Amino acid sequence: MNIYTSPEAARAVERSYRELLGLWPVPAEHVRVPTSQGETFAVVCGPEGAPPLLLLHGSGSNGAMWLGDVATWSRRFRVHAVDLIGEPGLSAPSRPPLEPDVYAGWLAEVVTGLGVGRAAVAGMSLGGWMALSYATRHPERVSALALMCPGGIGRQRSLPALAALPLLALGGERGRRRALRLILGPHTPSGDGAAFMELIQRSYHYRRDRLPLFSGEELGRLTMPVLMIAGDRDGMIDSGGTRRRLGRAVPAADVRVLPGTGHLLPPQTHEIMHFLEATHA
Repeated sequence: MNIYTSPEAARAVERSYRELLGLWPVPAEHVRVPTSQGETFAVVCGPEGAPPLLLLHGSGSNGAMWLGDVATWSRRFRVHAVDLIGEPGLSAPSRPPLEPDVYAGWLAEVVTGLGVGRAAVAGMSLGGWMALSYATRHPERVSALALMCPGGIGRQRSLPALAALPLLALGGERGRRRALRLILGPHTPSGDGAAFMELIQRSYHYRRDRLPLFSGEELGRLTMPVLMIAGDRDGMIDSGGTRRRLGRAVPAADVRVLPGTGHLLPPQTHEIMHFLEATHA
């Protein structure tokens, strides 16, 4: 499956991603796990024997999105930052249908291949949907669940993406940055992070399928501690609907909606660390 606009674009994204991996702030291993959906790449760091933490990034991204978090999280946890299949990382480009059973099965293979048993899972957006797929199918294997603007609970919005298309069509750095801000909200990256996002934006074919919503019965299977953080101005996911549905299905969940915040949250490193430490005391 060709997820890039050209072979040259694929090489440019991979080259830039490898450069960012060279900035990983703590010693790390690069691990490749064979699965039925193709090889899956993960960056592993933190003390051996520490409680495992699985990280699942958002759409159009890869493990580099955790560069600002892993130095803190890996002090206490054995971190496994997984590149999702079908995304612009170093995992297989395969894109099976967006069905929870399919991705829960793939993630179960990855976890087993990493030698991980019960683990905490943190996921952003698409990664949040995949984390929910896994946690609702294998709740006994998830010690805690941290979700950032997750898909699959509140309805998915498309108007911001449609409004951004003319800006993308105009081309140029200014147009692409305005498009990113429209889609992701005010907390868009700067510097190397912004340049890498813009490279992906012009080099990569984003998924177009809508994320299936989890039923109330499925969400009710989340028996582990749950933290959900969303932005009240999320243009991609209905954060109000997400808060209400998760609150009804999992009354014990810690549900937070940040004011003045879009789909891309400001850093939540310490908030998530406090949650994980409290659940692994």
